[in-house]
Amino acid sequence: MLQSHILPAEPASAIVPEKAREGIDVQINGEHYRHTGDPQMPLLWYLRDVLRLTGTKYGGAHGENGADLVLVADAAVSAVTAPMQTLAGKSITTVEGLAGGDDSLHPLQQAFIDEDAIGCGYCTPGWLIAGVALLRRKPKPSDDDIDQLPNLCRCGCQTRVRRAIKRAAAGKAGQS
Repeated sequence: MLQSHILPAEPASAIVPEKAREGIDVQINGEHYRHTGDPQMPLLWYLRDVLRLTGTKYGGAHGENGADLVLVADAAVSAVTAPMQTLAGKSITTVEGLAGGDDSLHPLQQAFIDEDAIGCGYCTPGWLIAGVALLRRKPKPSDDDIDQLPNLCRCGCQTRVRRAIKRAAAGKAGQS
């Protein structure tokens, strides 16, 4: 014999909506996010493990090789050393956010392709972020300016990276 289930005529009065969780609001690549976890969580882990933005790389606990760089208010910042609590209200751009809204490449991304400045690719996102920050500070950087960037490349692409940054600065990305 089948039993019929009768639903109560009115919802239970014990159901109370939860108020919005407190958290740390950030803008990442133009999108709003609220981090409600550990305020000490490094930005790198939030990007990679929560948002699944894996372009920013882990290069050591102290951000010593530049692979973990992101732009925070147009400055290159180590995502592994930046706890979420220090980023409240900030605008963050990762390598995924460099391309234009129409999916066109950033001029420096195109210059990296033009100059074949991508070896194994692990350090490339950090170089791109550091290069964009440099070009915003100094539209015509010198070799010394480029040499001061905190990035390391074990594949030996530094010379091609320098040419790519200079190509982007000259407005020649995408040109033969």
